[in-house]
Amino acid sequence: MNRKTWLKKSGLAAASLTLSPFLISNKKPETTPFLRVAHITDVHVRPENGIPARLKSCLHQVLSNSIDFILNGGDTIHAADYDDITRERVIEQWDAWDDTVSILNNYEMYSCIGNHDMWWAAPDENDPMYGKKYVVERLGIPDRYYSFTKENWHFFILDGNNSGVTLDDKQFNWLQSGLEKMPIKTHALIMSHHPILTVTGKFYPNDQHSDADKLSRLFFEHKDKVRACISGHMHLLDYAKYNGVDYYCNGAMSGFWWGEGNERSAGRGYYHETPPGFVILKLYEDGRVERNYIVHNY
Repeated sequence: MNRKTWLKKSGLAAASLTLSPFLISNKKPETTPFLRVAHITDVHVRPENGIPARLKSCLHQVLSNSIDFILNGGDTIHAADYDDITRERVIEQWDAWDDTVSILNNYEMYSCIGNHDMWWAAPDENDPMYGKKYVVERLGIPDRYYSFTKENWHFFILDGNNSGVTLDDKQFNWLQSGLEKMPIKTHALIMSHHPILTVTGKFYPNDQHSDADKLSRLFFEHKDKVRACISGHMHLLDYAKYNGVDYYCNGAMSGFWWGEGNERSAGRGYYHETPPGFVILKLYEDGRVERNYIVHNY
């Protein structure tokens, strides 16, 4: 058999192999996401330095990404948790937030509580502005932790603002029960303010969940459901994958708290090497997650 004949025969064989219905593998993954979700975190809004106007510019940039809804990862206001914070200061920060996010009225936003959002310096625990209850009211969320469903994705919003950065027993049992009750082919995304697991936890060990081992074991028990955990708090951008779960720590909208930075900043407004920005998540029907961190210059 000469080379030309061999090529013709082998070409026909290759074509028949390509077209054979018995050799078709799994279909290609969907390229169109089921959901496009914005994750903003560590906004740290306050009335000074033109921050509300700068934040509005950021939010217009967020909305330009054809999103379905917004996840807000906490530390929404600059700080209410310090001992010298007055009632008036707490109110003016929340008022700045309300004014700024008025441009989002046509979008659903689901928030979690950050460690700087609570006012602990109230005269006593019966004060209506004391602690988490007031933050829940100002954010317009159903409780300090809760869940909701969009398409075939179920979202758990956690509150790790407890001793040692943990879930309290009641909340852990709720999460465990919620995962057990999820229907087949439904995927879970978990949002917390503090990262459950983060690459930068080695540098800042007190800033990630101290119950990470307990939580990761729970997630492994439900490895057919739990797809990703997202967080903020660190103002740093990182990614880890452990036991099949993607852990995304998603920087900070405020970067260096809306400031210029310091000698450790890699650029203007950076916290260390992470620029200010926000994330667009693409969530797919088959459980895949894609993250895109978008830097802003406001």
